Amino acid sequence: MSVTISSPRLQAQVSQKGAELVRLQDEQGRDLLWDGNPAFWTGRSPLLFPVVGRVRNDRIQVEGSEYGLPKHGFARTALFETREADPVQCRFGLGSDEATLRQYPFPFELDVTYRIEDVRLTVTASVTNTGPAIMPASFGFHPAFRWPLPYGAPRDTHSICFEHEETAPIRRPVDGLISRHVEESPVQGRMLRLRDRLFETDALVFDQLESRSVTYGAPDGGSIQVDFPDMPHLGIWTKPGAGFICIEPWQGHADPEGFDGELAAKPGIVLVQPGETRSFTMAITVSPAGL
Repeated sequence: MSVTISSPRLQAQVSQKGAELVRLQDEQGRDLLWDGNPAFWTGRSPLLFPVVGRVRNDRIQVEGSEYGLPKHGFARTALFETREADPVQCRFGLGSDEATLRQYPFPFELDVTYRIEDVRLTVTASVTNTGPAIMPASFGFHPAFRWPLPYGAPRDTHSICFEHEETAPIRRPVDGLISRHVEESPVQGRMLRLRDRLFETDALVFDQLESRSVTYGAPDGGSIQVDFPDMPHLGIWTKPGAGFICIEPWQGHADPEGFDGELAAKPGIVLVQPGETRSFTMAITVSPAGL
């Protein structure tokens, strides 16, 4: 089951499975989101919780015990409850149960709200610790936008413009973990020109990110601005030749190579106190104008 919300200029469809955004269309019905073609990647815009990326040996350690946890956690494949649905806003919820506690031994509530205003879609995910102990958690967004966008500009004219210059080195996944080694930032000033060869060795991981907003598109070929005020990390990824580019705001990332500690000590983890709620927001603004 899915819920559709819209304004006169933007329409979004969200699935109960994973509370995932599965379609985003402009006022002329042009698709801006990847269609999940299984020849490349079945995702569209999964939500990543309670971890982002892969954990070492697909297992986490909590107070000396180990728990099996898949890459990006379990929220993206879980069936959420629809808690609100009106023409411009929908809200979904997921609570801990026996199945989640076997993988992640913390009681929680995850509440995800989508709201459309004009050409802007805002997604807010709120994680509440409903248990008696401090809860270590990460959260990430993973939207896959069409590359090229459906406005007629050639694929090789598309780029990502960062809010600030990004001079710090980046990292890459190695067997799903974050490499110890760093690479020179491919961002020239504030601009990352998109080329398939950038992704021949997997994603770009910005773990020393200055920006909290990026704009993706092509000159005179439409653009999408992604704002993520609460998220300190960013992944950018595609499979070479695929028709999408993922712009992924994260709180946290995969285990670094060699990390063998408790989940609470994992880089990028936030520690949610009993009864506390932590919220993470991403806003997508669509413009038919150029960058």
